[in-house]
Amino acid sequence: MRVHVVVLVEGVSDERAVTTLARRLGRDLTAEGVAVVPMGGATNVGRFVRRYGADGLQLVGLCDAGEAAHFRRGLDRFFVCDADLEDELIRALGVAALEAVIDREGELGALRTLQQQPAQRDREPARQLRRFIGSRGGRKIRYAPLLVDALELDRVPAPLAGLLAAV
Repeated sequence: MRVHVVVLVEGVSDERAVTTLARRLGRDLTAEGVAVVPMGGATNVGRFVRRYGADGLQLVGLCDAGEAAHFRRGLDRFFVCDADLEDELIRALGVAALEAVIDREGELGALRTLQQQPAQRDREPARQLRRFIGSRGGRKIRYAPLLVDALELDRVPAPLAGLLAAV
């Protein structure tokens, strides 16, 4: 199938979250002509807009709140995560459900160790979980599809739901 829509996302974890949610919703983005492209950071959006926009493809984006200005310079249609996608997923799942995912992955002990560190002790559990997900290289990528798989479909964060509705 020929690509006619390109979804630009900041990184691989975002790409995995989007494609996992699409699969859970019974959608095959590839068959629909939708490509989800991780850009290696929001500052690269201009280069990707030039590359795919020149081909006349419809462009849609997903970004973190702090990166919206970069997307605003290149895209007319994009969806913004409050803080970032991990924050959206943590709020949608809740602490207990996220800890259950971490436990299934055999990392609950590592989470508890992080929570006992002086810099983490007084933080809210959601902030500790966000730090944990982002604390080791590759963990965000590994957990993105796991968190989406754990979501109740009536609790999908608005930016993800909006993005998939737009494509």
